[in-house]
Amino acid sequence: MGIPTDITLYTAATPNGIKVSILLEELGLDYKVHAIDMSTNEQKEPWFLEINPNGRIPAITDKWADGSDIRIFESGAILQYLVDRYDKDHKVSYPKDSKETWEVNSWLHFQMGGLGPMQGQANHFNRYAPEKIQYGINRYTNETRRLYSVLDTQLSKSTSGFLVGDRATIADISSWGWVASHAWAGVSLDEFPHLDKWLHALLERPGFEKGRHVPKPHTAFELAKLSPEEMDKKAESTRNWVQSGMAADAKK
Repeated sequence: MGIPTDITLYTAATPNGIKVSILLEELGLDYKVHAIDMSTNEQKEPWFLEINPNGRIPAITDKWADGSDIRIFESGAILQYLVDRYDKDHKVSYPKDSKETWEVNSWLHFQMGGLGPMQGQANHFNRYAPEKIQYGINRYTNETRRLYSVLDTQLSKSTSGFLVGDRATIADISSWGWVASHAWAGVSLDEFPHLDKWLHALLERPGFEKGRHVPKPHTAFELAKLSPEEMDKKAESTRNWVQSGMAADAKK
C-alpha cells in the first residue's frame, strides 16, 4: 500500500500517459486508475471534457486541502502539481528556492514544447499518415534526432547520470517515455550513447518499471525489435483511428 491520496489518474499507454504513473510510483502514492479507451474516443465524452476540456490524456482529479475537488490536465502541469504538493522530502525534486528547480523546469518545458510535439509528428508521418510524405518524415525525424542530441550532450556532462543535479526528477520522467519509443518514431539511439545508458539505467528503478505498465503493459522495447514493415503493419489499426479522429475534428 502506498501513501493514501484521493488521486484518480485518467490515462492511456502513451509516452505522455506513463509520465504521471511513473511519478506517482516514484513518490509511493496510492491512486486510482481510470484507463481511457481512446479507440472509442472516450476522451471526447462530456464527462471527461469536464476534467480536461481539451479532450486529451492524461488528467487527474484530487481533493484540495479544503475538501473541494481539483482537476489538473496537461502532463507537465500534473508533474509539477504532484511534486509541489506531495514531494515534501524532495525525493524527485529540489527546494523551490534552489537553482536546480529552475533547471528542472527548463528541461520539463523542453520536453513539453519540443521533444513531445516533434516526436509526435515523427510518429504521425512515419506510422499514421495515409501516405508516405518524405518531407514530413525527414523534417520531424531529423528534429527529433536533434533534440535527442541536446539530451545526450547534457547527460555527457552529468556525473550522476540524471539530467539535473544528483537525483531523478520530472526532467527525466517527462522525457523517458518518449525516448523509450524512439524506434517507433524512426530514430536510433546508436549515435546517442549517453541517452541510451540513461534510458536503461532509469528502467532499473522500481517506480519507472512499475509506472510504465499503467494502465497496461508498456511495449516500446518489444516494438523496437520489429522491422519497419512489421511496425507499419502494427500501426494499421491505429492509423485508421487517427484518420477518423482527424476527420471528425475537422468538422467542428
